[in-house]
Amino acid sequence: MSRPRIVIVGAGFAGYRTAQTLSRTARGRAEIVLLNPTDYFLYLPLLPQVAAGVLEPRRVTVSLSGTLPHVRLVLGEAGRIDLDARQVHYTGPEGEGGTLSYDRLVLAAGSVNKLLPIPGVAEHAHGFRGLPEALYLRDHVTRQVELAAATDDPKRCSSRCTFVVVGAGYTGTEVAAHGQLFTDAQVAKQPLRTGMRPRWILLDIADRVLPELDERLSRTADTVLRERGVDVRMGTSVKEATPDGVLLTDGEFVETRTLVWCVGVRPDPLAESLGLPLERGRLLVDPHLQVPGRPEVFACGDAAAVPDLEKPGSYTPMTAQHAWRQGKVCAHNIAASFGDGERRAYRHKDLGFVVDLGGVKAAANPLGVNLSGVAAGAVTRGYHLAAMPGNRVRVAADWLLDAVLPRQAVQLGLVRSWSVPLDTASPEVARVPGRPEGEPAKTRPGGEPAKNQPGGEPAKNQPGGEPAKNQPTAGASDVAPPPDQPGPGPDVAPGPVRRTEGDA
Repeated sequence: MSRPRIVIVGAGFAGYRTAQTLSRTARGRAEIVLLNPTDYFLYLPLLPQVAAGVLEPRRVTVSLSGTLPHVRLVLGEAGRIDLDARQVHYTGPEGEGGTLSYDRLVLAAGSVNKLLPIPGVAEHAHGFRGLPEALYLRDHVTRQVELAAATDDPKRCSSRCTFVVVGAGYTGTEVAAHGQLFTDAQVAKQPLRTGMRPRWILLDIADRVLPELDERLSRTADTVLRERGVDVRMGTSVKEATPDGVLLTDGEFVETRTLVWCVGVRPDPLAESLGLPLERGRLLVDPHLQVPGRPEVFACGDAAAVPDLEKPGSYTPMTAQHAWRQGKVCAHNIAASFGDGERRAYRHKDLGFVVDLGGVKAAANPLGVNLSGVAAGAVTRGYHLAAMPGNRVRVAADWLLDAVLPRQAVQLGLVRSWSVPLDTASPEVARVPGRPEGEPAKTRPGGEPAKNQPGGEPAKNQPGGEPAKNQPTAGASDVAPPPDQPGPGPDVAPGPVRRTEGDA
C-alpha cells in the first residue's frame, strides 16, 4: 500500500514548523513534500540586521534540506490548486511546470507587501519581506552615503543622505534604528564635505511609535530613536512619491532618494484564487486549522484566518508567534486525520514582545515584564538565538565581531532596483532577466498600485514567536535592466512593523 502524501505550500514560519513536526512524528509512514521558491527558511526578525551590515545574509537563512530529514523539497511557486482533483500546479525556478498530487494539503503561503493607492508608491518603493530586498537596501544606502560624500552640492548631498521610512511598527522602527547607526558609522570614516549628518525620518499616521505595544515599550523605543537622531513624526504619512522625493500629508516635500515602505502586509494572493470563503484575504479555517467543507485541506500562518479562542469573535493576528505555533498544531492534526492521536484546537496567548533597536538598545516585555536598555538587548538577542532553528553559533559570532570590529560598508551590486519591485507576490525571489515564457508573471513593476487589496495586519516581533518587513526608492540603478524588463525606479529602502511570519 502506497504511503499518503502531504504537500505543504510555503516554508515560512508556519510551513517550516509543520514540516519539521511531521518529519519527526510521521517516521516514514507518510510522504512529506515541501513546495517553496527557495531552498531555505528565512528568519525574518533579523533581516534589518542584514540590511545594516550586522549579519551576513546566510546567517538568517536555514537550509531546508539540511534541517528537515524525511521531507522532499520541491523548488517552485504554486500557481493553481485544483481542489477537486487534489493537485497543486507549480512553476519551477527555470520556468518548467509541474504537478503534485496530495492526500493532505497545507496552505502556508504567508503574506506579501501591503500596497495602498498612493500615487508613486508602487513605482518608487520597495518592500522588506525577503532577502533580496535587504541586500538591495544595504547596497543602496551605502551608495547614497558614498555619493553624498563625493559631491560639493549641499542640496544633492542632503537629498542622498535623507532616508524616509513609512510605518512605525516593528519593521519600520527597527529599520530606522539600525539604519541611523549604519549611516553614522559610514560618515564617521568618510565625513560629508558639507558637514551634514545622515537623516532618517520615521513616519506613521498613528499617534505613537509601535502603537500595537504597551505604551511603556512605545516610549522606550521613541526615546532611543530621538536620542539617536531619528526624526520621528507621528500623525504624518506620504501623500505622493516621486523620483526626487516624497510629498507628506502635512504639505511638506522631502527631497530624498530613499523611501522605505513599512505599512504592513497582506495575505498571499494564492488564497484568493481558491474560491473558498475568506476573511480580509485570509482563508477561513476552524479552530483545528481545517478548511470547512474540505477536510483534506489545512491552512495556517498569514494565509489563514484562525479563530482566536482567547478573544471570541476575532481572529489571530498575522504574527510569526502565531504562525510558528499554528504550524505545530497543524502537524498534529494532520497526523490525527490519519488516525494517529487526537485533534487539537489552536489556542495561544502572547508571551511578550521584543524590539531590537540596534547596538545594546532594545525594548522588551517578556512575560509582561517591561525592560529597556542593556537588559532588554540581552533578552532580545537571547530570544532570537533560542527561536532560530539553526545558525545560532554563526549569528552569535557575527554579533561578537560587530561589537569589536567596524562594519564593512561596501556595495556588492548583486540586486538592482528593478529586480525587487514592491508589487510582487514573490518577495523572496528577485526578478531576473529573460523570465522563461509560460512562467507566471507574479509581479507588476511600474504598474498601478493594486486596488481593493485585502489588508493584512502589520507584522510584529514577539518573543516565543515570529516576525516581518518592507522598503522604498532612490536614484536610478547603476545597471539598466534588459529590454524586456521594466525600467528601474529610484532606489529605495525597506519597510514596517509587526513581525509577521514570513510565510509569504
